[in-house]
Amino acid sequence: METFEGRGAVITGGASGIGLACAQEFTRRGARVVLADINQGALDAAVEGLRADGAEAHGVVCDVTNLEAVEHLADESFRLLGEVNLVFNNAGIAYAAPISDVTHGDWRWVIDVDLWGPIHGVEAFLPRMIEQGGDRHMLFTSSFAGMVSNAGLGPYCVAKFGVVALAESLSRELKSQGIGVSVLCPMILDTPIMTNSERTRSGDYGTRTSHTDEAVQGLAAVVTPTDEDVGPEDVARLTADAVIANRLYILPHRASRDSIRRRFDRIERAFEEQIAEGWTH
Repeated sequence: METFEGRGAVITGGASGIGLACAQEFTRRGARVVLADINQGALDAAVEGLRADGAEAHGVVCDVTNLEAVEHLADESFRLLGEVNLVFNNAGIAYAAPISDVTHGDWRWVIDVDLWGPIHGVEAFLPRMIEQGGDRHMLFTSSFAGMVSNAGLGPYCVAKFGVVALAESLSRELKSQGIGVSVLCPMILDTPIMTNSERTRSGDYGTRTSHTDEAVQGLAAVVTPTDEDVGPEDVARLTADAVIANRLYILPHRASRDSIRRRFDRIERAFEEQIAEGWTH
């Protein structure tokens, strides 16, 4: 995508946090947006705020765990915007607990939101974007936890690693069609995700048995940088620049670099140890 000017963008989880900051940045650069969120009140306020700043903005209530709801979002987005040039699969929840404490309902909830949500976005929007042609970009929010796994974050890491894999696969497949792909992998930011996640959990997933407050503190302890002052607005600017540059990985926190490097160093050492022990295949 060469410019945001006049382009149509759809952002899930757009009523707060990274989603809203990106909506503000994209519209500042001339985009027209449809925000999707499960929280009607917050969505209305976000749309009203964007319109007050002179942006063209629309809101659609959407539960990304439901394919039909995301397909409805796609229908409304193409109706309202005419063209959809960018889809930002951003909606997500935070979750932390030792795997031994994770219930089946917990697993389903985290993966339904954090992995199936982006998959539904691809299913609902990508065929129409391929047919549409022109400037197009698929954008995803993963996490530092989608690059490096941590104790106490099992389901969250499984889902977020999946989002990175989805983006990487799409990047290869869509390159020849001129569709860009990016995946955002931040550490924890000052956003409402830590407190809002449990409020979106439906009764279909049962009652969480682990201690939510302790789990959230554990999540913050392992994925929050201690040496950087990076806010949602900074991430939004970096994300917009990455879309224009068609950069696959968006990595806002320098503090994550050494951990990512150590992961790949461990993989390299495994090869070297096998070779040293005589493995020749």
